[in-house]
Amino acid sequence: MKKQAFLSVLLAAAFSLPAICATWYVSPDGKKKNDGQSPATPLKAIWDAVDKASPGDKILVSAGNYTGKAACGFIQITKPLEIYGGYSADFKTRDIAKNKTSIRPAMEMNATPPQGGTVEFNINNAPNSITVFDGFILDHSEVNAYHATEGKPAGVETGMWLAPPTKGNYQYPSLNKYLVYGNTDGNLTISNCLFLNSSNYALNLNHFSGAVNVKNNVFISSRMMACNVSCRNAKPFAAKLNFEYNTVLFTWSRTKDLGDMGYGVRALNKVDANISHNILGLSIMSGFDNSMNNRKGEGKVTLDENMFFLNKKGDVSYTVSPSVKYLKVDSAAFEDFEDVDGIESSEDNVALKDPAIFKGIIDQAYLEAFLSASYTETTDYDPNSPVNQFRSALGMNTQGTIKSKVTMYANKYPFSDNIMKFFGAVKGYGAQSF
Repeated sequence: MKKQAFLSVLLAAAFSLPAICATWYVSPDGKKKNDGQSPATPLKAIWDAVDKASPGDKILVSAGNYTGKAACGFIQITKPLEIYGGYSADFKTRDIAKNKTSIRPAMEMNATPPQGGTVEFNINNAPNSITVFDGFILDHSEVNAYHATEGKPAGVETGMWLAPPTKGNYQYPSLNKYLVYGNTDGNLTISNCLFLNSSNYALNLNHFSGAVNVKNNVFISSRMMACNVSCRNAKPFAAKLNFEYNTVLFTWSRTKDLGDMGYGVRALNKVDANISHNILGLSIMSGFDNSMNNRKGEGKVTLDENMFFLNKKGDVSYTVSPSVKYLKVDSAAFEDFEDVDGIESSEDNVALKDPAIFKGIIDQAYLEAFLSASYTETTDYDPNSPVNQFRSALGMNTQGTIKSKVTMYANKYPFSDNIMKFFGAVKGYGAQSF
């Protein structure tokens, strides 16, 4: 009996030990038949490593561009994993700026579009899990269709972004999906990534419980919004967003009339949010939107120590029913923002004082065109024209034409070595050096 009791104790102790997590290696020079278990035998595809890995495993990815299964343009992550890009070919060093690791689908991949995003997380029923996605360039530059001439300012690479089904001279219409989309659970960290030319929100997550940590990323030229995190749990505030040390620039509107959307980051009703130490600039509407966070008497959002600049309508937006109001961070009225529904704290936010810090980093032609971007309409309607007199006599509606013109709309922001210099451009604000 004593021997059996001793064996029972040993077995119980063995099962209580944490599982040993494996490390998987991925390289453009790898092979599908490799075991992926060492730097010498890497797999060729991220999706293959995800498929083979167990929850809690790590995946290390060396420099190169990666696509999905059967050359589809999206990658699905269906279990909690830690995935890190930026490794050298031999996996001996990690340098995210030097060893660029990208998920940049090509236009022909629009024939098999993702359901939600180019990177899709589907992680459910995992409240205590840890998921990390770190060190990647996510880019929609090649899956967007752009007009050849309309909305093309001098010095800018393309014309305006084309909304589907219009495709211009391209093989397919614009993808119009998120760069990252997910139904997630547990603790999720997305860090040290570059989000470029997103054809929809750059990051859109429906989180069940735990924290979403979006830290030290650069978002450039996102359509509608850089970051949106909602709670899909019936229990309010089961999800929390920590949006810290991110650089968000050039956030465009939903449509070419520049009339709605165009926010850097948004706070939502059921999500606690900490928005701090970010650079939030050059949005069509505002850098931070609180208009969907109308929690009367419940302060759940902190907006502290952020840097704002050149957001067209205002640095922050909020609702005073039935209207949306806008404030600049350097206005005398900004101190009242702490009294807005849902805001717990709004302290030490600043306006950019020295634009020269972006000299040699930000694309000058793109910036100049954005600052003067405008939309106009002209109407050609003559009720006395022969056509309209004839239509009127027959009881038909009279007709006219409306011509619209935009000087710039969600044009492609160029990828160059300078773009990685946004990391560390401003000490203490926005994405910092690796």
